Amino acid sequence: MPFSSTYPPLDIPETNILSYLFPYGEEPYEEPIWFDSKDEKVNLSPKTALQWVRRLAFGLKQLGLKNGNVVMIYTPNHIFVPVAYLGIVGAGYIFSGANPTFTIPELVHQITNTMAKVILAHPQHIKVCLTAAAEAGFPRSRIFQFSDVPNPTQNGIDDWRAFIGSESEGEAFRLPDLSPSESKKTIATINYSSGTTGLPKGVCVSHYNLIANVEQVTFMRYAEKPYPFEARPQERWIGFLPLYHAYGQLYTILLAMKLRVPVYIMTEFRFEELLFNIEKYRITSLTVVPPILIMLAKRPEPARYDLSSLRDCICGAAPLSRQLQNEVQKQYNMQINQGWGQTEVTCGAMHVPGGIMNNTSSVGQLDPNCECKLVDDGGKEVPIGQPGEMSQHCMGYWRNEQATRETIDKDGWLKTGDIAINDNGYFWIVDRKKEMIKVNAFQVAPAELEGVLLENKHVADAAVVGISVRGEEFPRAYVVIREASKSKVTPEGIQEWIKPRVAKHKLLTGGVQFVDEVPKLASGKIQRKILREWARKDAAATEGDVNAKL
Repeated sequence: MPFSSTYPPLDIPETNILSYLFPYGEEPYEEPIWFDSKDEKVNLSPKTALQWVRRLAFGLKQLGLKNGNVVMIYTPNHIFVPVAYLGIVGAGYIFSGANPTFTIPELVHQITNTMAKVILAHPQHIKVCLTAAAEAGFPRSRIFQFSDVPNPTQNGIDDWRAFIGSESEGEAFRLPDLSPSESKKTIATINYSSGTTGLPKGVCVSHYNLIANVEQVTFMRYAEKPYPFEARPQERWIGFLPLYHAYGQLYTILLAMKLRVPVYIMTEFRFEELLFNIEKYRITSLTVVPPILIMLAKRPEPARYDLSSLRDCICGAAPLSRQLQNEVQKQYNMQINQGWGQTEVTCGAMHVPGGIMNNTSSVGQLDPNCECKLVDDGGKEVPIGQPGEMSQHCMGYWRNEQATRETIDKDGWLKTGDIAINDNGYFWIVDRKKEMIKVNAFQVAPAELEGVLLENKHVADAAVVGISVRGEEFPRAYVVIREASKSKVTPEGIQEWIKPRVAKHKLLTGGVQFVDEVPKLASGKIQRKILREWARKDAAATEGDVNAKL
């Protein structure tokens, strides 16, 4: 039998995510909650954001968009990203965020796969966007500059404020609601994931999924606390997680809005800037990935800042060792609780309850209304205490029936690729079955990098695997060089060649090793188990080289 949460089920509202956050008959909250971390005078309250949301929704309708059309954003973080997210989704369209570090081929893939109808691109990225749009056959007239300040027309591209409605038009615009059945099948967001294998795929997430996750994560965040929810101490968050990613969307946009927690939004992650902001704004709570905790534990910069305001931290997106968890907790007198989730399951599905100090590196218990299975290679459930692949539920992949069939079985169970153990209701992630590499919590598909490497005229064959150094993972390539090219190219040359062709987190920072042959089965499939053995043996010798290139 599948495992179920030990907590009673929650009553999940079945409606539009915007109706959930802004209930009819209630006045929107007037205090600012989204702040620009560089200047806190630049901010938005839910009430002001709703006015912008209505104006954006009106403008998108005037452009001729229909329910279910996709609107992409291609921008670093800023305080109007929540407006775009809520306006696109709330108006009945689908939000899809592109990584602002994407190269042209990566952006072309997402434009064509989503079949986007409008792109909101930051002025700094307009040139890349225009080039990618041209390759994808996307019309320039549907690209708009998108930032937190008005921008003059450049390269023929207007600011987004040029097409949205006026204040009066926005006020009069009626946002659509959804029936209970519609909320469960209407797609709200398409966030991209590498899944367990292959190239990035768009994960379909419904309005109901988003609302359920907000309710679940809220419950687990305050479960077992020694005070009632209504009397919880004031919190202040820092928003450096990217808002094109489900993790950032959940906390910086949805939870901050629902819980009325002020969040100071950073354009992008810079470690010392994060430390400065924690001290300046007396941040109480962090939402991080393990590499941030490694920096807090190992680097000298934190000693220069007053971080005493920190009380608690949620860590997810990649495994966190027990040693590191306890080291940082002790050093900063801060409670660190882990969670587990995936883009495919909306975001979070397991958490250590907020009121429990767990020092075992467990990713916690199942959230309310969640269930999962742990299965062996044959799909048979394993006994308690034995490792098995985590199986969960997922709506499916956007315009990719083959990937959906390969990843979700006939009974609707998603093969997550994570190997876990269940002991008395708590779960530990002990291994990964999937090929995907995690770099600073971002997913990197080996197949994607292998495809890029094979475009190099000197490369005869290539295979990519993750190499772990000091608790962090990096992409490492094993490359077969053509016989005629062996005197013309070096491993370092391959690393340099790939730099302009992929996003920063996909760079071959784990190194390049020339080999005579890539190990493959008779079917031609790469034997990744052998590659992982190679990487483990290479890790000690590569450690200094990796850290020098970070």
